[in-house]
Amino acid sequence: MRSGEQIERIRVVLCDDHPLFRRGLRNTLEIDPQIEVVAELSSGEDATERILEIEPHIVLMDINLPGKNGLRITREVTMQNSKIYIIILTAYHDKEQLFHAIRAGASAYFPKDVDPETLLNAIHKVYEGKYVVNNQVMSEQQMAAWLLKQFEEMALYGTADEDAFVPLSPREMEILTLITKGYSNKEVAHHLGISRQTVKNHMTSILRKLQVNDRTQAAVYALRHGWIRLDEIDDEDEG
Repeated sequence: MRSGEQIERIRVVLCDDHPLFRRGLRNTLEIDPQIEVVAELSSGEDATERILEIEPHIVLMDINLPGKNGLRITREVTMQNSKIYIIILTAYHDKEQLFHAIRAGASAYFPKDVDPETLLNAIHKVYEGKYVVNNQVMSEQQMAAWLLKQFEEMALYGTADEDAFVPLSPREMEILTLITKGYSNKEVAHHLGISRQTVKNHMTSILRKLQVNDRTQAAVYALRHGWIRLDEIDDEDEG
């Protein structure tokens, strides 16, 4: 938490792959003389490294980014620098994703249609070390209690597996991406240079971790949570 008077400007990085949305965000933030946009990132590929280099106070982070999921970036950044605060802005607003965003280290979570005044106020609160969830400002202790309650509720419905946030290994993500593109187990094995049995073993693990029944449900889950992008599938088809 930062104490004392805010004599410095709040340095903000925008991380979203849509230029028009970033421009709207920048225009909104420039209304506030205490906020300065210091960088814009359009891909998740090297976002963690860039953010750690820039060391902003706050990052406005999309989840569905090309290259790397925004929740993974959030976790990586906050684990390495706890003084960089992340505010998630997402088009996929649901209770489960909110839970995983806060678990990942985010300090606030909003749908992308949040009104400017609410967002600006949240930036100031987060800069002060507060959390903002469902328009409620919380202390660290209150947030810990909220997380515990959410975990208990989701465990009751079988959705709070310890692996639920970033459940898949890099190899499992490779396989799930290929499955989403329509590859059979045999084709996945050939593409990755591994045995069909290894693919089957990974698929069993993927289904267990995502708590789904088949590969179609796994693919839908990955697309819905922004782990795999539709345009990546289209690019593969065009190639």
